Amino acid sequence: MPLPVRLALPGAVLAASLLAGCAQVNPYYDASKPHHRPEGFANNYPPNPAYQRPKVGFFEGWAGRIRNWSSDGSERLPLAPVPTVAADLGYIHANKTEPALTWIGHASFLLQTGNGVNILLDPVFDERASPLSFAGPKRQQAPGVALSALPHIDAILISHSHYDHLSLASLRALYRQKGGAPMLYAPLGVDLWLAQHVTEGDRSRIARFDWWDKASLRGLELQFLPVHHWSARGLYDRNETLWGAWAVTRPGFSFFFSGDLGYSKDIQDIAARYPEGFDLAAIGIGAYQPVWYRNSHVSPDEAIRIHRELGVRRSVGMHWGTFPMGQERIDQAPRDLAIARQAQGVSEEAFGVLRIGETLRVPPQAAATAAAPAATSP
Repeated sequence: MPLPVRLALPGAVLAASLLAGCAQVNPYYDASKPHHRPEGFANNYPPNPAYQRPKVGFFEGWAGRIRNWSSDGSERLPLAPVPTVAADLGYIHANKTEPALTWIGHASFLLQTGNGVNILLDPVFDERASPLSFAGPKRQQAPGVALSALPHIDAILISHSHYDHLSLASLRALYRQKGGAPMLYAPLGVDLWLAQHVTEGDRSRIARFDWWDKASLRGLELQFLPVHHWSARGLYDRNETLWGAWAVTRPGFSFFFSGDLGYSKDIQDIAARYPEGFDLAAIGIGAYQPVWYRNSHVSPDEAIRIHRELGVRRSVGMHWGTFPMGQERIDQAPRDLAIARQAQGVSEEAFGVLRIGETLRVPPQAAATAAAPAATSP
């Protein structure tokens, strides 16, 4: 979710945001689908009233924006260095048979599916998650794997259009990787952005998805899933493109990627479609302060609920430690996750965090035989 840019000249931010997106009619509008609108898309379920954003007057609102723009960010600094580790590039480049997940930072991961397929999730290698090169949420940790050090990428899965999940520079570089372009799997509307800005009009390597749509990729099934969020890259394109989560499955292995989401009944809907649960999941745990952010992102406590209700065997927390997106400290989420684990009876092994650059290996036999925990609600 993009935050107002910290800048002393609001006009520059306004100009950049205006140029970043412009209103249009939804070219994929289908009146038979409740989440479709003539001008874009909507969530399946209403927002949680407990997380309603406070209403403020015009002058109070602009005063808050100016305070945020002029802040030096010290209130979000970590209490201790965010853990990092040198990536095991030898393993990453050689691995063809073992499911493995490497944290690049924030919501960016390299997923190796155990059948020779390399997938990037929401790849962002930029210094800022912003339309501006000189202002906006700044990367606090270098990518865990440099873009130039990646193995050949077969596919990129994109969850939505926000700048901390959709990077123009990163996608352009990846699309021109040695050995051929990856397939780009994108929500409705984001496919049009990719064709215009990344592939120079070539749609042969782009696949577009509505909620619950599926595609096959070299023995994998990819499915785009509904979650509670929103989209925008400018001031006047809110919800013009779709957003969602991803499931990547094959016999013996299943993976869930949350993208950005607020807690909603969509989780029960997904659980009903995947009654055997998931072997591995990456679930957002950051950017949950102030409380009204939780209609867009989940708190660590809600992330644990999602882990349990989806019947995930092993989850890792993401969306923290890299870009200061929420108003909590950039390393607060893992501490609150530990409290939530204890309250809900979940072990650190079942739901923990990785160091940036770390690879979590999931032995194929464990993925195939592990018994799913009961999916219960608190």
